[in-house]
Amino acid sequence: MPPRILYPARGRATVWHTEAAAPPQALADLLGSTRARILTLLAEPSSTTDLARRLALSQGTVNQHLGILHRTGLITRARHGHLVLYLRAPLGDQLVT
Repeated sequence: MPPRILYPARGRATVWHTEAAAPPQALADLLGSTRARILTLLAEPSSTTDLARRLALSQGTVNQHLGILHRTGLITRARHGHLVLYLRAPLGDQLVT
């Protein structure tokens, strides 16, 4: 059998997620409902495309919110090939809990 290279499928953890959980009201009051929803979803790494699909928003809108959340230190980002994945930072975790 010839040698093969196998890659794990990306996004397996979120493939069945269709709805975004409602953020706590106090968090929505502080950040705005869209940013609060994004921050709540980022308990697991997600791309802009995945977040846009789950929130039923345009990628541009999600990207603007991600930029603000990143500049404030609430989320982190890391490049994986052609994807940029976002995840809550410790400060973001504190706000959500």
